[in-house]
Amino acid sequence: MAWMNEEEDWKDYLSRDAQVVLAELLESARDHKGAYMQAEDVKVAQLWAAMIEMKKELDSLKEWVVKSTAPWRAIVEVGEVEKRHAIERIVRDIIKPTEPEQEEATRKLVESLMQF
Repeated sequence: MAWMNEEEDWKDYLSRDAQVVLAELLESARDHKGAYMQAEDVKVAQLWAAMIEMKKELDSLKEWVVKSTAPWRAIVEVGEVEKRHAIERIVRDIIKPTEPEQEEATRKLVESLMQF
């Protein structure tokens, strides 16, 4: 029976991509070999070491995302200001408000169009 064959390894049943990911993860955990080899359950300690490496990578990725989104936020803010000016110009060209009531209606129209 195949399940009694000690030569087979559960990792052989993973997809090729998953095997590569697992190998890379275990390789990154190797930095902590001195620690996990001292554990009572080496395999569990090795998994914890791999989780440490995953957490470090996740933190690094989060930091990169925060840094890379800041310029985009600034661009969006500038875009919103320009959008408001464009809408206001168009509405004023169409309505040509001359009275205070029309001015207020124009402002409200611009505000409502800014929602889109």
